[in-house]
Amino acid sequence: MAGKIFKYVILGGGVAAGYAAREFAKQGVKLGELAIISKELVAPYERPALSKAYLFPVGTARLPGFHVCVGSGGERLLPEWYKEKGIELILGTEIVKADLAAKTLVSAAGETFGYNILIIATGSTVIRLSDFGVQGANAKNIFYLREIDDADKLVEAIIGKKNGKAVIVGGGYIGLELSAALKINDLDVTMVYPEPWCMPRLFTADIAAFYESYYANKGVKIIKGTVAVGFTADSTGEVKEVQLKDGRVLEADIVVVGVGGRPFTTLFKGSVEEEKGGIKTDAFFKTSVPDVYAVGDVATFPMKLYNDIRRVEHVDHARKSAEQAVKAIKAKEEGKQIDEYDYLPFFYSRVFDLSWQFYGDNVGETVLFGDNSPTSPKPKFGSYWINDGKVVGAFLEGGTPDENKAMAKVARLKPTVDSLDVLTKEGLSFASKI
Repeated sequence: MAGKIFKYVILGGGVAAGYAAREFAKQGVKLGELAIISKELVAPYERPALSKAYLFPVGTARLPGFHVCVGSGGERLLPEWYKEKGIELILGTEIVKADLAAKTLVSAAGETFGYNILIIATGSTVIRLSDFGVQGANAKNIFYLREIDDADKLVEAIIGKKNGKAVIVGGGYIGLELSAALKINDLDVTMVYPEPWCMPRLFTADIAAFYESYYANKGVKIIKGTVAVGFTADSTGEVKEVQLKDGRVLEADIVVVGVGGRPFTTLFKGSVEEEKGGIKTDAFFKTSVPDVYAVGDVATFPMKLYNDIRRVEHVDHARKSAEQAVKAIKAKEEGKQIDEYDYLPFFYSRVFDLSWQFYGDNVGETVLFGDNSPTSPKPKFGSYWINDGKVVGAFLEGGTPDENKAMAKVARLKPTVDSLDVLTKEGLSFASKI
């Protein structure tokens, strides 16, 4: 029998868990009905802060400043908030077994938790170079960034290796944000990635060229088309060199690896239907198992806008999918209906003095518009993606809130385009007319 039984259990303590808890509170959850079980030792927080302000030398973000739900302009949910709402935070607790048929979860310490309804919000785990047997990948001062504990260790190293050399392995989100953060801390930064340009899953070659030049002007060195194949350490076990596949050897006091993540679905293998690397859900985030929902990074869901099934790793989707699942749970209990999830993909980043936002789908032909000079005092440029004669995606660097809203509207409405040349000339004004 379960040691503790709850009506609702959220497994995972990240962004999705916090936003789900807020929605449960809005819907009138009763005292003692809801528990959040998290491996981390702190209440849910806005994870994006870890690769941004948490690492800045001045004006750094620290808890309790960025607990959810401040990332979307909402109330900050401190640990006391959960207590007031009668929501049990079960922290520092790793679940090692999930029996969906028996509706029980078992922790590494042998505790058993029962539930009536489960929300899987386990997020992603980072891909480690040691997973591929890269030589020396376990040396000290080789960092990954996923949890606040990781960020604390990295901050300690940044302070300890002042004016040292940092190598960033990876050219995606984490690579770009951490290269900027470490450069701001006056480290000598080199980025290494195998692709022909940075952020290849989203950026076109033209967009990437701006950011690579901008970074170079800030003193960040970029090495493309190769990978780290080994690390050497000094007598204390700290990393001192990064060996690249092309034969180059880079000195390093700090290495940060950002080569992607995997949805953490291990606990549920074989007991729930999966698709595209995640747990398959419907438009209300219900899985193939009754009374089990999956949200955020782990959910593969119907993308209504494109009549497709997708998995999205981003904080915006983590927030919105969590709220949708809770609304669906409560609506079912009350015999009501809610609208299907109708998500517009959204990604953003802030580095140095730059800030970009992207909405929609990055498929089809592209046009580039605006001032994309990396030496411009205030660059403002964008891109549209056109597929089957319609604008399906929109990217903007340096936009105002209203301009970003206009770009989102374009991506949502998918207007028809007659001429790519005219679209290039109109640029941002095309979005403002829609």
